[in-house]
Amino acid sequence: MITIAAVAAALLLALAAWRDVATRIIPDGLCAAIALLGVALRLGEGLPALLATLAAAAALFLGLLLLAMLGLMGGGDLKLATAIALGLPPLGVYQLVVATALAGGVLALLYVMLARVVRPAAGARAGPPAPATPPTARRRDAPLLRRVLAAEAWRLRRRGPLPYGVAIAAGGTLVLFRSLGT
Repeated sequence: MITIAAVAAALLLALAAWRDVATRIIPDGLCAAIALLGVALRLGEGLPALLATLAAAAALFLGLLLLAMLGLMGGGDLKLATAIALGLPPLGVYQLVVATALAGGVLALLYVMLARVVRPAAGARAGPPAPATPPTARRRDAPLLRRVLAAEAWRLRRRGPLPYGVAIAAGGTLVLFRSLGT
């Protein structure tokens, strides 16, 4: 039962990461489903375990809310990390932060390498990030993967934001499976 819930959570996290890459939006429904799975997992370990998790998740939420208010993190990233935290023991929340930071470093290195391959846009300069969605991303006649890759190249050329939901999902999946011993 726990393994099935963990696999379901991992699939939802993969979908959240994909949506973040494709649109830079992590849907509320995905975060809610991940949160509900997490609460169910923790409730299965008893009320004290759930209460400890709620306290740790609330602390994480408040810390990430500060980052979001400073413009350093998006609201979807905040929701996703908090939803994952609801399925972890308190020590797992700390491990989530560490694993996400490491995965974020790998993601940033990947984007630095990709930015060297993709030519910068004319007039691109350092400064505030470009809008997250290119006009061409709305074309429905091209296959989805091609549209996503074109949109990502557009974002790279304009030095747009990283899809940090990918790092959060990777860190969350790693910590979730480690905490369950699967």
